[in-house]
This record gives sequence, structure tokens and C-alpha cells, in this order.
Amino acid sequence: MNQFIHKNLGYLLLLATLVVLPFALALFTGDPLNKGLTLFAQGLMVQVFIFAVFALSYDILMGHTGILSFGHALFFGTGAYTLGILVKYGHWSLPAAIVAVIVVAAIESFVIGVLSLRVHGVYFAMVTLAFATVASILVGATDFKQWTGAEDGLHGIPVPDAINPALHRTEFYFLSLAFAVGIYLLVKLFVDSPSGRIWAAIRENEARATSIGYNTLVFKVQATIIAGVIGALAGALNAMWNLSATPQTMGVDTTINALLMSIIGGSGTIIGPMLGAGVLQLMGYLLNLWLGAVWQLVFGLIYILLVLFVPYGIIGTWRVKQSDWQAAWRERFTVLSTWGTGKNK
Repeated sequence: MNQFIHKNLGYLLLLATLVVLPFALALFTGDPLNKGLTLFAQGLMVQVFIFAVFALSYDILMGHTGILSFGHALFFGTGAYTLGILVKYGHWSLPAAIVAVIVVAAIESFVIGVLSLRVHGVYFAMVTLAFATVASILVGATDFKQWTGAEDGLHGIPVPDAINPALHRTEFYFLSLAFAVGIYLLVKLFVDSPSGRIWAAIRENEARATSIGYNTLVFKVQATIIAGVIGALAGALNAMWNLSATPQTMGVDTTINALLMSIIGGSGTIIGPMLGAGVLQLMGYLLNLWLGAVWQLVFGLIYILLVLFVPYGIIGTWRVKQSDWQAAWRERFTVLSTWGTGKNK
């Protein structure tokens, strides 16, 4: 037990901080949980949790399997629209709609994987972008306006009062936090499994993985399905949060945001993309608050500096440099201790 706590102390402290955050803010500001800064902070963190899961789903492809996709937002939008249409027009219960999201996303990602993964690199990226673009056009078309709302989007998605973010923000906050933690544990289980190790082999050298007998197409389709389903679940939660779904959820900007989150946090590190989502969302809000319309330019400069000086992302660079940094600090501590001892003498 002690070994588990010591090994995961950072994660446990982060989780404990997020659990007490709403109550700490309420105590600090004097506002109740459903008003003022406390209410706003919970909403901001809900968005962080949602996009943390979406970024993690994207990194299953890019960071763990070596597949670059420009159309991953297709799954995010699929989850949002599937849940919204079934709950609003089909009058499905929320659990049934979530099961439908999983099934639809699994079938969709399987078909796209089988059709697209026979090409590699930038060609695969362009094919996935084409799929996402077609889907975005379809949900924005007036032909389906009665179901999708066309360019205006699908609004007024009903959510049970117990977890309605407009009525019970704190309950939705903890639902989103539990969702993010659960997906993190699930992805860690996949990555540490034999299939996860084959994903890593494909990422490092697909030709060699093929030469030792693995059918790499099967494992890449497997990764695509898992990433697609998780991305769709993130989209479904986003629809529950906004009580709406819009064509922008399938846009290339949504995919690029996931790509940036993965790179900033550390691609292939599991926790890295989730941390990157927090950095991107919180930094975007603060820069927009302080600088207004030019915030994206400033963020672009910060991103360039991060790529130059933190090339493996925050978590990746920490893991690569950790032993060197620790050795340097030990050496400095030893020198200071020796100097102090000599001075006392």
C-alpha cells in the first residue's frame, strides 16, 4: 500500500486538489457553490476535463500507435449529435443514448479504420480530414435541419435535472472529474496490455512489427476503435455540458486543439495530453482575458518556445531529464553541505 502511494503520490495529490477545489474556492471567496467565482471555476474545469479525455483519445493514435489524424473531431461530433438526437427526438433515456454512442462510434471508427489505414502518414491524415469534413457538411446541411439544426446546431438537449449543469453545477463537475479519471485508468490499462505494447512496436517500426508476424492493420484498427469510442464519449459529455451540439465540434480546429494538447503535455505519456488540455484551456482563457483579440498570436509564440525548450512536452521532458536534474540538485546540495561544514569548522 505504501509503495502504491509513494509511486502515485503526484496523481493522488492532483486528484485530491481537484476534489476539494470547489469547496476551497467557496471558502476563500465566501460565495456559495452555485454562484460567483466558484460557479465559474467549476465550469472552466468541466471543459478541461472534457477536452482532457478528448486529447487522451487522440493521443492513443498519435502518441501510442504513431498514427497522425486530422479528422479525429469526427468522433467528438458523432458523440455529441448521436446523444442529442436520440435524447431530444427519440426520447431515449440518457444511459441508453450513451450505449448507442458507444455502438455508433465503434462501427464508425471500424469502417474508417479499415478504409483508411491501408495508407500511411500524411495520406492517412488527409483521408481522415476528408471524412470529418464530409460529416461536418452533412450536419450543417439544411436537408437535415429538423434533426441537426443545420448551421445553427442542435440546441435544447434535455438532461436529467440531477446532473443538469445549469441547475447542479457541482454535481456535473464531479461527474466530469469521475469520467476523466475513469478514462485515464482505462487507457492506462490498454497501454500496459500486450496490445498496447504492439501499438508501441508499430509506432517505433511498423515494418519490423510486421516482419515478426503481427498483423499491424488489425492492431491499428483496434487502436482507432478505442480512440474513436473514447472521443465520442467526450463529445457526448460536451453535448450534455453545453446542452447543444454544433457543426464546429467536427471542425479541423477541434482536432488541432487535441494535437496541441498532446504535444504541450507530452505525447505518449497518458497523463501528458490531459495536462496539456488544462494548460491550453486555462492559458487560452487567461490570455484572452488579459490581451483580448491578439491572445492567439501570443499563445502561438508561447507554443513555439515550448516546442524549442520543452521538446517532449511537459511530462515527456520531465521524464527524460528527471534523473539529470535530480543528480544536479543532489550535487548542489552536497556542495552546500560541505561548504557549511567547512565554515563551521
